[in-house]
Amino acid sequence: MINHRVSPTAPPAAAGYAFPAEWEPHAATWLAWPHHPTDWPRKLDAIRWVYGEIVRKLAPGETVRLLVNDAREASLARRTLARAGTDLRRLEFLRHPTNRGWTRDSGPIFVRRQLGRRTETAIVHCHFNAWAKYRDWQLDRRVPETAARHRRCPLFRAQVNGRPFVLEGGGIDVNGRGTLMTTEECYLHPRVQVRNPGLDRQTFEVTLQQYLGVTRVFWLRNGIVGDDTHGHVDDLCRFVNARTLVLIREDNPRDINYRPLAENWERIRDLRLEDGSRPDVIPLPMPAPLFHDGQRLPASYANFYIANAAVLVPTFNDPNDRVALGTLAELFPDRPVVGIHAVDLVLGFGTLHCLTQQEPAVSA
Repeated sequence: MINHRVSPTAPPAAAGYAFPAEWEPHAATWLAWPHHPTDWPRKLDAIRWVYGEIVRKLAPGETVRLLVNDAREASLARRTLARAGTDLRRLEFLRHPTNRGWTRDSGPIFVRRQLGRRTETAIVHCHFNAWAKYRDWQLDRRVPETAARHRRCPLFRAQVNGRPFVLEGGGIDVNGRGTLMTTEECYLHPRVQVRNPGLDRQTFEVTLQQYLGVTRVFWLRNGIVGDDTHGHVDDLCRFVNARTLVLIREDNPRDINYRPLAENWERIRDLRLEDGSRPDVIPLPMPAPLFHDGQRLPASYANFYIANAAVLVPTFNDPNDRVALGTLAELFPDRPVVGIHAVDLVLGFGTLHCLTQQEPAVSA
């Protein structure tokens, strides 16, 4: 039941809610079944089989809540996932039409609080607007509302200065202890894909503190070239535990990503965690450049997803696949690290983390 002691007009941090780390136990992973043909030109059937592999790896550890447009789509998804070997008993279909399937950005951002021995969740609605780039976002924006009704939990509508506050899940990463990372390119650029016009750095940080319960915000500068979102941090830098993060590094000085990534390596030296200590920073390589119709694609090993039963890592038929998988396997000794073929998936300008959104587990 919804806890009516929670005021939806007050920020969730004031009621004790905070955004937990991705590696903490999940109740479920949220996904949206792929249907937008221009996201994956001439590849939509192949993408559905990639989804089959993703869900097959998620289902042993948690429920998968799958958004579908209609009954026909639900039937197609069920057949595809069954043929892929998925345990359908761990699958839940929710009827909600979507514009696209990038659930990390449009889906529910769950926050959690402790009440004695029990925990409970709420959802922060961050008013998705298709990265301030595309016009078809109206269906996607309503996903958090559907999720809050389904999970019977409070819904906080993020606002700043009386206006909707726009934030995507792929634009932030947290260690679950109070530190959040993001990029200036994504949320502070004055002209390109401006989510919150007129919002300055200080007000942005205060709003994150109010709605996600963080205490420290650290800004990297730019994301990788080819990122359709204009600088999402989940293609760049990720926490793997409360005191350790991985940061993408490009070793080829002739690559267009070399200089901006080197600049982030300089900047990360200034990062201090919520307790004032320095984190451990581990390099992740970049795969060789991938292009489609002459456009650089945002292929990155940082776009992995930490699930209960596995860490799913995008792979690109590249020699550095092995390096990335080995690095992450050492950092996640408590669960298998599994490569998911993402050469087709990245045609949509995103991969595994972009598609998934975690729902934290609660205790009664």
